[in-house]
Amino acid sequence: MNHNGLCSKESFIEQLVYIDENIQELTSLYVSSTPVYERLKNFFHLYVMEVEDLIQSNRKNTIIPSLPKVYIGTRVTVAYEDEDDTEEFLICFPGQTDPDAGCISFLSPVGRQLLLKNRGDKVMLKIPTGELPVIIKDITFAAPSVKV
Repeated sequence: MNHNGLCSKESFIEQLVYIDENIQELTSLYVSSTPVYERLKNFFHLYVMEVEDLIQSNRKNTIIPSLPKVYIGTRVTVAYEDEDDTEEFLICFPGQTDPDAGCISFLSPVGRQLLLKNRGDKVMLKIPTGELPVIIKDITFAAPSVKV
């Protein structure tokens, strides 16, 4: 596990504030970018609950020592199950995307499928050409702030 990306609870608190202040815009983006059959009724509520749990479980720490799940602001390394190849994605807010640098929105098709997955999880990524089996190999903190 890579510990280079140490993260503070403050970064996650900033996320919660940003989501709260921009919930209408984010919900609109979610609805417009997510096929009806993939939409979760409580998508943002589930994410907020997971972040609150992370903050609560680290209440005595200033720095969160390890990230068990993929959150916004994390770099996730996936290994392609049928190949000896890996790829990294930085999960970010919609205004921070840079596909050439591997920065993908948590509302993008791949971002949505990786969000809140655990290290070691096997995920069947749905892509335009079918499904791609991947394993979540590593999760590190990568984004210091929510500036969009």
